[in-house]
Amino acid sequence: MVTSILLQAPAPAGSGMSSIIMMILIFVIFFFFMIRPQQKKQKEIQKFRNSMLVGDQVITAGGIHGKVKEINDLYVILEIANNVNIKVEKNSIFADSTAVQQNTRN
Repeated sequence: MVTSILLQAPAPAGSGMSSIIMMILIFVIFFFFMIRPQQKKQKEIQKFRNSMLVGDQVITAGGIHGKVKEINDLYVILEIANNVNIKVEKNSIFADSTAVQQNTRN
């Protein structure tokens, strides 16, 4: 009895096409809310790294605050205290310390 009722139910029409459209829609939403903002942020950070000058106050990815003393292609020398210099990779610097301090005050 149950099988005869199930066999009489019509098959859903267009289910294949609607699932493809749904997958495309999910990808588009994912792209605009997740991938694109991250790409924009990475471009801003790279632009900051390329425009860094000696004397700038910066923050590393590890949270170390320092003043730029020397800039090379791959690394930067930071002064983190009086006469205390460290060498960090240029890619580990991600923010301008003065800009971050101004944002926290507002």
